[in-house]
Amino acid sequence: MKHTLSFFALLALPLVAAEPVKIFDGSTLAGWKAKGPETYWSVQDGAIVGKSDEKKIGSILWTEACYKDFVLEAEFRFTGHVDSGFFLRNESEQIQLGISGSLKRDLSCSPYIGKKGRYPVEAVGVKELLKEGEWNKIKIDVTSKKYIVTLNGKQVLDYTTDEIVDSGPIGLQVHPGLMMEIHFRELKITQK
Repeated sequence: MKHTLSFFALLALPLVAAEPVKIFDGSTLAGWKAKGPETYWSVQDGAIVGKSDEKKIGSILWTEACYKDFVLEAEFRFTGHVDSGFFLRNESEQIQLGISGSLKRDLSCSPYIGKKGRYPVEAVGVKELLKEGEWNKIKIDVTSKKYIVTLNGKQVLDYTTDEIVDSGPIGLQVHPGLMMEIHFRELKITQK
């Protein structure tokens, strides 16, 4: 009887949904490392702040941990001209936040594929959903090569890439060549 109960307990394990895990503790940059000026990154009022200086070098703040298939949930806020985003597993795959430096218009929630040097598709309905200067909620579901992006509760993108690597860290961007500031908070990962 004991073995039968253990067998059924093992069968039930995959049915339990994974819980989101905070990847930002709200007060330090523990678990993160900068590529580029570390001084561009700070913690203020429970948020990670990415802010450039007059040198406009650019910097990416990477998680020290790597992820395969996951759901990233976060809140972000910016005002004015910002070119930022979430890098997914490497520096070539990004979900854009703000104005595209190359296209000079807002492409928030759209994928930028660095190896291709372009945005293969644009997210739909972002203009009506994005609240500049206020906190916005984003959810990025990455399963294998597929991204599903939700902004403030509404799905705005369903895209399959052919370039992404299988596993890697998540990065936050301060774009080079631009004076900008962006805030991120409530960063959580659910691994699949």
